[in-house]
Amino acid sequence: MDAFIRFTNQTQGRDRLFRATQYTCMLLRYLLEPKADKQEVVTKLKKLESSVSTGRKWFRLGNVVHAVQTIQQSIHATDLVPRICLILASLNRVIYFICDTILFVRSVGLASGINKEKWRMWAARHYYYSLLLSLVRDLYEISLQMEQVAHDRAKKEKSPSQDPLVYSVADEETEWLQSFLLLLFRSLKKHPPLLLDTVKNFCDILNPLDQLGLYKSNPGIIGLGGLVSSIAGIITVAYPQMKLKTR
Repeated sequence: MDAFIRFTNQTQGRDRLFRATQYTCMLLRYLLEPKADKQEVVTKLKKLESSVSTGRKWFRLGNVVHAVQTIQQSIHATDLVPRICLILASLNRVIYFICDTILFVRSVGLASGINKEKWRMWAARHYYYSLLLSLVRDLYEISLQMEQVAHDRAKKEKSPSQDPLVYSVADEETEWLQSFLLLLFRSLKKHPPLLLDTVKNFCDILNPLDQLGLYKSNPGIIGLGGLVSSIAGIITVAYPQMKLKTR
């Protein structure tokens, strides 16, 4: 109970819970919409989803400052590739949060002359760039982990295996794929924060891909991706050691 109270006392913790609720509503609404006798439930889920989405906008009002702080921290990263990716990703997140704030100001009626569609597309575009750069950083980190695991494995082997059997090209390709997947599995298993960050970013990018028309999805896929991403985010907030650290 104490851990739950500490979690909900954090703005990020409350935002993750609201986000999980929002995407759960989206997923359930997609699953129940085809059923004629569930229209009342669908309407309630839609209203709840809208209310939670509005509530989350209040939590995100201060995220511009947090994104700027992330830029300052990223500058001190020792590895060049993560440093560039993190700085550019954070810059795009700053622009995204600014666009999001402008859209929120319009939604509450404080400014009526704002072109909602234009700012919505700008927000989606910069959110997409931020996630894409984060995924590039994840892939780079994964490649380093795989290289390290392969190096450790080679050191443990006393001598290279000699197989007298002759393989076909298809057999060699299958063996290479199996070795690659096994190495990837061992690398991610050894580094859970990297696995969580990769899954989170991959699931998050489905939404802007759909909004920008780059890859169309249905609300069910976006809802499921958002729910998985939210759970990953809840884990990183509840257990800070599961957050991917900057080198």
